[in-house]
Amino acid sequence: MKKLLRLDCSSRISGSHSRELADYFEKRWISENPNGIVIRRDLAKEQLPHIQNNTIEGFYTPDKYITPEIKEATALSDQLISELKSVDEILINSPLYNLNVPSNLKAYLDQTVRIGHTFNINESGYYGLLENKIAYLITAKGGIYKGTPMEQFHFQEPYLRAILGHMGIKTQELFSLEGASDSEAIEHNKLRLRNNIDQSFKK
Repeated sequence: MKKLLRLDCSSRISGSHSRELADYFEKRWISENPNGIVIRRDLAKEQLPHIQNNTIEGFYTPDKYITPEIKEATALSDQLISELKSVDEILINSPLYNLNVPSNLKAYLDQTVRIGHTFNINESGYYGLLENKIAYLITAKGGIYKGTPMEQFHFQEPYLRAILGHMGIKTQELFSLEGASDSEAIEHNKLRLRNNIDQSFKK
């Protein structure tokens, strides 16, 4: 039985292009996995705290020195990582805010990208611990970046690929919606991405 973790992070609860496309993906995923389980985590509705000093200390404290205070400071991270490890696939839908991902998604990643739990290090460097998982990314942005001078300032998609890869998670597909602020082109662009999503389930 497959499990999908869906992460929503657009501050727009309604009228969000990234959420709309994620809804479409989820329906297709369920149709392909009728016995599957979808775990939904809305990072805009459930604001995760940014990591604090005691949380960081807890990340690097050996087990034998863990105190009740440190255990409490890392409890949320433990919960999110346990949830992440329990699933087979991840669906992240993200708008572009100020050239990168929303801060709530960054807060989630800061809680889950954790040494000894989702990545580790040896004499050869860093390596991921979640290599049995794949991710699907849906991104949305108001302007056009690819193939324009603005592409050099577009950090959202490279960052997501890199940070997921740091944990060993392979980005299976990326569905990128550009020009969302163009009212004449947006519906055509969303139709193209819905077709791309359909095609991804036929591979």
